[in-house]
Amino acid sequence: MNISLAPEALFHIGTFPFVNTLPMAWLVILILVALALTVRGKLRTVPRGAQNLVEALFESALGLMDSVTGDRKLSYKFFPVVMTIFLFVLFSNLIEIVPGLGTIGLWEVHHGKEVLVPFIRSSSADLNVTLAIAIVSVLSTQILGIVALGAFKYAGKFLVPPWKAPYVVGTFVGALELVAEAAKIVSFSFRLFGNIFAGEVLLTVALFLVPYVVPLPFLMLEIFVGLVQAVVFSMLTLVFMKMAVTSHEKHEVAH
Repeated sequence: MNISLAPEALFHIGTFPFVNTLPMAWLVILILVALALTVRGKLRTVPRGAQNLVEALFESALGLMDSVTGDRKLSYKFFPVVMTIFLFVLFSNLIEIVPGLGTIGLWEVHHGKEVLVPFIRSSSADLNVTLAIAIVSVLSTQILGIVALGAFKYAGKFLVPPWKAPYVVGTFVGALELVAEAAKIVSFSFRLFGNIFAGEVLLTVALFLVPYVVPLPFLMLEIFVGLVQAVVFSMLTLVFMKMAVTSHEKHEVAH
């Protein structure tokens, strides 16, 4: 048994490799789009049934966001991006426990060794997918910051002239913050990828060694980890968005 860090190519379309994590990413997108269209098509002025449940969940999410933003208007502004990231990451993580994921495929010989190439793998176990989500999160944060403060004022958070207070220290801190913005992409993508890939390895090893009964506790653990990672990813995005739309003057007054 060999579990590859990189997704395996099932076939090629020209020079484009069709990897085994791609179908799961598309499936998650289709599920979310179908759910959104279904909910939207059944909305009523007087809620009832499933709409009550959906509204209660969304209201709880907005309440949690309010505890970070301190402003319902900001929560409404951030809600589409934060909730989309949460749902996509959650479904991508939970789809990892689908039976056969990562364990059903073809045995092929690579570098003199016979290895299993699974037909499908969790999209969160693909660094390309987690990197794409991280880029969307960071770019959305920068765009919201520029829209809220203006391009020059937002850039002033990072590009501080050395002749202005607090002088050289401010310039150095601004440069560090600029590096930190880029580092968020690496931090986000590798944190999610590492946790889900480790869970995939754990489940695969357990299924191969002692199938059926023993993997059940690990399945419950992976469900919990998948939920926690989705919450962490989305909440960090929310915190960074709140920081991006807050000017240094307001931050200092708050302190």
